[in-house]
Amino acid sequence: MLDVYLEGAVHRISPEAPVPVLHLRQQSHRAGGAANVALNLSTLDCPCTVTGVVGDDSAGEQLAALLDRPGIHQHLIRSDEVNTTQKIRLVSQRQQLLRMDVEDPLPEACVQSFNALARDLAHRHRWVLVSDYGKGALRDVQALIGAWRHQPCRVLVDPKRPDLQAYRGAWLLKPNLSEMRAAVGHWTDEKDLCERVAGLQRSLEIDHILLTRGEAGMTLFSREGLSLHVPALAREVYDVSGAGDTVLAALTCFLVRGETLEDAVRAANRAAGLVVQKFGTASVTLEEMGMAA
Repeated sequence: MLDVYLEGAVHRISPEAPVPVLHLRQQSHRAGGAANVALNLSTLDCPCTVTGVVGDDSAGEQLAALLDRPGIHQHLIRSDEVNTTQKIRLVSQRQQLLRMDVEDPLPEACVQSFNALARDLAHRHRWVLVSDYGKGALRDVQALIGAWRHQPCRVLVDPKRPDLQAYRGAWLLKPNLSEMRAAVGHWTDEKDLCERVAGLQRSLEIDHILLTRGEAGMTLFSREGLSLHVPALAREVYDVSGAGDTVLAALTCFLVRGETLEDAVRAANRAAGLVVQKFGTASVTLEEMGMAA
């Protein structure tokens, strides 16, 4: 998806309706969704392949241009039957006034083309990252994960849908607090949470669950129980847009570099602490993280 920022200043209220009038100063475009995961991998010097569905339109062209970076191999499905998904934000003094979404239901032909390409690309990769924003391309994600399990790759999922059964068999699932509550209900304490997560892992055959908890940091649960908790590191939060994309990318980057899962979680937490201090959908570099390339 394409993230569009229309930034300016508000000095008056419209005489036509009780709404602020934004005097537009600048417009910017950023990669969003799975494209932002790919961009984060690129800035962390981790080569990747990205696939997804975009429209045969100017927004699709802009998104492809944003992904035209060293280390990113694009295999995008272009269709003149859909508009490229966009999140258009009107912003004044770094505060959102309004968000307008542009999105279309995906035709079945687009989904089938995506499924075939995703299966083919997985043959050539050790890691598969599923960035599900609920826009329709991952309609058959359960069948895809089932196929990927028989290949020499590990599947990491950033989920969106409340029914996590769709991600059965993934190696790692990265829900946030609201997604976890939708899946297991409200827990009374950490012991209760551990028991509920353990039950979820058994039923979904998932080895690891990384729960992102906002200002409380993140917690890693492995099959044997609670594995690691790391507190949040951000000193001041400007914008959490795309922070989950950064966590998924950084986690995988450090796993690829040979780090243990626990150390990769610590690195991902550090990356998240840096990216939420930036405005808008953003990424971090190894240099910003104080690490060698």
